[in-house]
Amino acid sequence: MAKKDNSLRNSFLLLLTAIIWGTSFVAQSAGMEYIGPFTFSVTRYILGGTILIPVIIFMNNLSKKSRLKDGISEDDIRIEDKEVFKRSVRYGIVCGIILCAASNFQQMAMLHASAGKAGFITAFYIILVPIVGIFFKKKTSPIIWFCVLLALVGLYFLCIGRGGEYVFEISDVQLLICALIFSFHIIFVDYANTKKVNGVIISSTQFYTAALLSAVFLYPMDGVVYDMLPTMDLIIKAAPSILYSGIMSCGVAYTLQIIGQKDVNPTVASLIMSLESVVSAISGFLILGQKMSVDEIIGCVIMFVAIILAELPVGKKGEKSVK
Repeated sequence: MAKKDNSLRNSFLLLLTAIIWGTSFVAQSAGMEYIGPFTFSVTRYILGGTILIPVIIFMNNLSKKSRLKDGISEDDIRIEDKEVFKRSVRYGIVCGIILCAASNFQQMAMLHASAGKAGFITAFYIILVPIVGIFFKKKTSPIIWFCVLLALVGLYFLCIGRGGEYVFEISDVQLLICALIFSFHIIFVDYANTKKVNGVIISSTQFYTAALLSAVFLYPMDGVVYDMLPTMDLIIKAAPSILYSGIMSCGVAYTLQIIGQKDVNPTVASLIMSLESVVSAISGFLILGQKMSVDEIIGCVIMFVAIILAELPVGKKGEKSVK
């Protein structure tokens, strides 16, 4: 019963993740008007990793006080925390490498791809996660496979079915690579959660790792390939976008993803998080006053139905890891 309650709670955390990612899409696109993709990545990941440090300290102190009340000695607490920290940092570094690759392919594609294409192709991870999961001995029930396909139909209506001709471009390849790598990120986070780790430490570590790796490519890509080396004036103009993306999309949402994926099947998690496309369309309607077409409304409804079906108890059979 407790595991079921945790699953529902964590599904809600993943929904919050999708909401934050969906609303931050505008900020991410706006920031790219002033600075290059790798500059944007470096700045927002440094910010995202840094704001989590006080959270880590606060949570560790809170946990220590609780364990001391339970009669655990300070030496035992210190040894346990040291092991958890080392393990979390190791997994965080791997997460950061994967995240760096996925997010920068997405950032590069957004220089040319429309929002519709970017949303649709990136969300392909909802079909890639169960496929990749097969190689990691993850079972997915037939009803969840049906929900995945139903969500893809909804994404098509939401992102592509708005009229106009679909033209295949190089940015589409970048987004497909991004979707594939993100699927590995989701699978690896699921694996890391089976170990005794601290999700906030993993999150902070992955951001610093992603920032460091992105910095290596900053000059070759932003300076040479894109000719978008930043000036202080441009960074200041992009600051609101960087702040929102760094604090909310990185610091809050990615941390919620790591915590929320615990006790949630990775395929179901990817379905819930794919609602970022729906949230993006709805937030554009509510905040920016953008009109929603009939196709977009149909897409939102179909995706909501897919998520609800995936959360029904009948869809929980056969979703456990194969030992």
